[in-house]
Amino acid sequence: MSEVQQETQEATELKSQYAAQVTADLERNAKEQDRLGGEVAALQAQLQALQQDQALLVSVQQALGAKSPAGQAPEDDAPAATVPAPRSAPAKPARQKKAAAAKPKAKKAAVKKPVAKKAAAEKTAPEKAPAKKAEQAGPAQPTLGTLIHDHLSGQSEPRSAAEVTTALSQSHPERGVKNTVVRTTLEGLVAKGRVERAKQGTSVYYTATAAAASPQPQDAAGE
Repeated sequence: MSEVQQETQEATELKSQYAAQVTADLERNAKEQDRLGGEVAALQAQLQALQQDQALLVSVQQALGAKSPAGQAPEDDAPAATVPAPRSAPAKPARQKKAAAAKPKAKKAAVKKPVAKKAAAEKTAPEKAPAKKAEQAGPAQPTLGTLIHDHLSGQSEPRSAAEVTTALSQSHPERGVKNTVVRTTLEGLVAKGRVERAKQGTSVYYTATAAAASPQPQDAAGE
């Protein structure tokens, strides 16, 4: 073998090694992107749930604040009216002075009593509102994980995350199902052994496992 042929062979081998290394790096990069994308989707779902809870709590707080008088009693804060004494009134005995002084106090106490009852009734009224609202709420809807597992259980062939998203969007349009959330939930079901994950080329397909016949409680973040 001549020197030129040997150099050509070495260059070809080196090129093959570089190509294999680049292919492996690309595959690792794609897997890492999928993993980070799933984590971001899960965090976005948690943030959306917290924002919804915040809006509900703010509305309840505003409703309570609008109805609560905070124990105000304007009648008590009003200054007592002073009645000038007659110019030529004769001096009264000590007993008559005490009786006259006791009459305004008795009237003031009589005014306080209905005001206190009214404030107590208004304070207790808002507390009944959340209970009534809870009674009107309908039954709890199934979680996204339950819907995904039930859908895969009824399929004879593995399904991709996009196919599951399309099917659930058609059967449950009110849920507003998103592909990123479905992918994250599928990976959570895979981690719990309820769904199997298989890769065919560059695509990933999911199948419901036979052992997971009965649904198990799901995490709020993943489902």
